[in-house]
Amino acid sequence: MLVKPFVDENLGNSSYLVASEQTKQAVVIDAERDIDRYVRVAEGLGLKLTHALDTHLHADFVSGARELAAQHGVTMGASAESNLVFDYLRLKEGDTLPLGDVKFAVLATPGHTPEHISFALMEEHRMEPTALFTGGAFIVGGAARTDLLGHHFTRPLTHLLYETIHQKILRYPDDVAIYPTHGAGSFCNAPSSPDRMTTVGRERQSNPLALAESEEAFIAHALGNLPSYPTYFNFLRAVNQLGAELLRGIPALKPLTPQVIREQMAQGVAIVDIRSPREFAEGHISNSYGIPLGAPLSTWAGWVLPFRARIVLIEDDPSAREDAVRQLIRIGFDDLHGYLDGGVAAWQAEGLPVTGVPILSVEEFYAAREHGTAPHVLDVRQDAEWRAGHLPRAIHIEGGQLPLGDVPIAKDEPLVVHCGHSDRSTVAISVLERRGYRNVRLMHGGFSAWESAGYPIVRDA
Repeated sequence: MLVKPFVDENLGNSSYLVASEQTKQAVVIDAERDIDRYVRVAEGLGLKLTHALDTHLHADFVSGARELAAQHGVTMGASAESNLVFDYLRLKEGDTLPLGDVKFAVLATPGHTPEHISFALMEEHRMEPTALFTGGAFIVGGAARTDLLGHHFTRPLTHLLYETIHQKILRYPDDVAIYPTHGAGSFCNAPSSPDRMTTVGRERQSNPLALAESEEAFIAHALGNLPSYPTYFNFLRAVNQLGAELLRGIPALKPLTPQVIREQMAQGVAIVDIRSPREFAEGHISNSYGIPLGAPLSTWAGWVLPFRARIVLIEDDPSAREDAVRQLIRIGFDDLHGYLDGGVAAWQAEGLPVTGVPILSVEEFYAAREHGTAPHVLDVRQDAEWRAGHLPRAIHIEGGQLPLGDVPIAKDEPLVVHCGHSDRSTVAISVLERRGYRNVRLMHGGFSAWESAGYPIVRDA
């Protein structure tokens, strides 16, 4: 048996290439949309791809299973209860998929979603599986959240998750490996470890959901302290059910002149500047979105851009642009018009205006506070980060809420924005500028720099 994980650190997920080393038959589980990675590795190992399997209807990324089926003739398999509108192998509990000397047994594991299934990898001459590919049904230190389908479904799905974990997964021996899809960094998961794989025995001893002594205790833990999640999650389940447009390759971006981009902006095209926070602050196109590539782009484009917005990128580096394209198509943003040829320098050379943002160090901001001249400070980190520690007298609004949420500061008053470092605050500043805030500054280094400098911190009880 061969298991090759593909980790997407930006979305916090893992997908898997699983093969029989004897027959060289291989499947991909929970593939992302840029499938060339799986194909390249399979070819390099001399494997023949036969199936692309999905554990559930994903809310956080577009499935690549249909791309694999269209481009490479593999069989796409998913839960029969997914009710996909295109041809696929409808899987249900008890079904098996042979790969020669190994096979996959299908398990119904609802909870994270109602149609969720998992795959038990069975080897010859073994009564119990070697590994479970659990999607979001069971992850390292927790399980994937059950609230993504709305309030009315949350408690019933959490009840199903309890049965999945306690009556199904935990019955397996301690040495059975668990390979989840969702992991650290995923907004789909409940609090978990940074590890990407585990075993039944480890989770039996340490996972709070496994240790819960009653269903009510399980539900209380599963639904406690869930973070907010990007707005694009509200759309991708339906996209995956209906079938995203087949790309048949990584889209190539066209170079565009400043004048063409100016015309496209008037038609509603979103300008997405993926450069570093400092580069964005030093000069950017007015009303562009500043979303640094490592923010990560996939999460924050999906949070602050209108879903399926038409996009032009600002970035001179071709490799960074390709990374951006991959991140965007993974979350369903396919309408990529091109990039600004020559970057912001070309824009300025045409006499077109740019906007700058003053950068303050934490030392400068602290000194201004000491002299009573400091502007308002806006903390755009997540709620859990805020509770763990924040600047005195700061205002807190999660960055993802800024496009539509109330900001209790007049648009002409000076405002300093910070996050943990500088990436999310760059996103927030660009959104505030689009809302008419023009007296905004970036606190370089964010809360991490403030804390490292030893300045005062308020910690919520």
